[in-house]
Amino acid sequence: MLSKTKFLLPVLAGVLALQACNNNNDEFYTTADGLTYKIFEQKENGEYENKGKVAPEDSTGAKIGQVVTMHMSYKNAEDSVLFDSRKQGMPIMIPVMEPSFKGSLEQALMMLSPGDSGVFKVNADSLFAKTFGQPMPPFIKPGSDLTFFIKAEKVQSREQAMVDQQQMMQEQMQQAQVRAEKQLKVDDEKIQQYLKEQNLPNAQKTESGVYYVVTEPGKGPQASAGDQVTVHYTLTHLDGKELESSRNNPMNNNQPFQFTLGQGQVIKGWDDAIQQLKEGSKATLLVPSPLAYGEQERGPDMPANSILRFDIELMNVEKQ
Repeated sequence: MLSKTKFLLPVLAGVLALQACNNNNDEFYTTADGLTYKIFEQKENGEYENKGKVAPEDSTGAKIGQVVTMHMSYKNAEDSVLFDSRKQGMPIMIPVMEPSFKGSLEQALMMLSPGDSGVFKVNADSLFAKTFGQPMPPFIKPGSDLTFFIKAEKVQSREQAMVDQQQMMQEQMQQAQVRAEKQLKVDDEKIQQYLKEQNLPNAQKTESGVYYVVTEPGKGPQASAGDQVTVHYTLTHLDGKELESSRNNPMNNNQPFQFTLGQGQVIKGWDDAIQQLKEGSKATLLVPSPLAYGEQERGPDMPANSILRFDIELMNVEKQ
């Protein structure tokens, strides 16, 4: 997971500002290899000051083989921000490698000590061709620079970084769980109100929090974890806007969806609710967002924390 491919994650986000910088000395410098930079060092009073020109023999920055834990954002020549780690809620870790070209991002990392903030201009053509090994996307102009804003939090060995990474991921999971529990209560109130407004009788609730209404009972075997099930479905928001339907999906020849139940192949709400049904059942599932896609945005039609309605038909249950 400590890969330099983490440099490029095409996520639109807000600009990473360098807080409390001393604007009286805001000059850019350029190395002999062509890397344009300005580096700010945090002083004891908490303010930042431009370190000025970094001598070629300066070895105080990160070294090859070490890992830099940082917050980073970068933007193209049109000032469109393409990535901001702060929007992800946690810093990123990048191992320092041999520079892939003169004026590279690897060289930028080697100029930073823990606590430093830096602004670097890196040639986009060379970055994609020699560091990423990928074609340059159309929203980046050939011959232009990408501007990187980096705040170095730590410089560590790979072993130390791996320990920190595991701890950060554990903390992120715990925080996400707390947010999900709060959101589940919010969604539950909305679903109860929806049931009243839509006059959906006989709604039942699974232990995890999915509401389901059996509109036509099935007579076949009860679905259970490990079974191969086949389902036709129509997905809508609570406002009635249809998002997709297996009965109208030319990519799948309008065929029903088949999967193994209870194996995490689908959202949690499906794994839970479909186990309440028998083969042949038709039902409406109301899935709170933490049991669907949670905080993930899945395009303009499905923002974060979307409650989803599925009208399904359990076509077949194949016992395993």
